[in-house]
Amino acid sequence: MWGAGLRMFENTVVVDCRGHLLGRLCSIIAKELMAGQRVVLVRCEEMNISGSFIRNKLLFMSVLRKRKNTNPAKGPYHFRAPSRMVWRTIRSMMQHKSARCQAALERLKVFDGVPPPFDKKKRMVIPEALRVNRLRPGRRYTNMGRMASEVGWKHWDTVKELEAKRKVKSEAYWAKKKDLIKMRRKAVKQVAGDAKVKKVQGILDKVENPKVTA
Repeated sequence: MWGAGLRMFENTVVVDCRGHLLGRLCSIIAKELMAGQRVVLVRCEEMNISGSFIRNKLLFMSVLRKRKNTNPAKGPYHFRAPSRMVWRTIRSMMQHKSARCQAALERLKVFDGVPPPFDKKKRMVIPEALRVNRLRPGRRYTNMGRMASEVGWKHWDTVKELEAKRKVKSEAYWAKKKDLIKMRRKAVKQVAGDAKVKKVQGILDKVENPKVTA
């Protein structure tokens, strides 16, 4: 069902939100949550919204002014963190007061940055929702982390610091992994060139395909 190449009903799918458009990603995630998929969204602060920064900020500020006149403590509640904005957007695409949609939202986790243990898991993207695939070159867009930091989110600098540390560790891990891959390929080539291995391989080919003659 994933048009983006993801496979349905894996145990949990971790999606890296960097460079994705908010509306397109949320619509796909909402549909998959309703179908029973468990989804984890990381790096929500790197998500994009189409349109200029000033326009989107003014729209969000107009939303912040909406409240209950008699008792504002009763809502509506306006989240400032990018991860909660994404969660709210996904929720708005469902009939969230029904039992089925509440169960679907329980299958969703959203995070700013990439906290453990998801920093060591494979992260996927959804090409159908990527900004580079959906917006024309030169079109304006807004970074959610920047907008959130200007409307009340206080943890953008902290997330940046943690992300910088994580990237250093990831680069060291990837460099070590590339060395291991090279060593394995070299060992495979050495084994394949061994005379004894070639002799055994010829016998196996005859057994699997009797038409092959020496």
